[in-house]
Amino acid sequence: MIDKATSASNIAAMLQTLKAAQTQASAGTQIAQADLSAQAIPKPSFLEAVRGAVEQVNATQLQSKSMQESFERGDDVPLTDVVMSMQKSSLAFEATLQVRNKVMRAYEDILNMPV
Repeated sequence: MIDKATSASNIAAMLQTLKAAQTQASAGTQIAQADLSAQAIPKPSFLEAVRGAVEQVNATQLQSKSMQESFERGDDVPLTDVVMSMQKSSLAFEATLQVRNKVMRAYEDILNMPV
């Protein structure tokens, strides 16, 4: 059995098979890259990105408020879920606030640049 696997003709056939597979794989990769470059992925504008982020933070805060009110009414809402929701909304708001501060600082730096 080992003699058959190590014979020169079997090794040559195996190498030829590997080279054919390598050629096929590289051709498939080139086709896939051509397909990806041909498809233009629309990129959102800065305004759309900021609006989407603010809407997401707003949705998180509204969900947190809703869970808090449900808990206060005595609905079957676990306290841990309410606290986690409140923490998530607080972190999202703080992150948004920090981004706003950085953007405003960059804007002020640009305004104060000598021309």
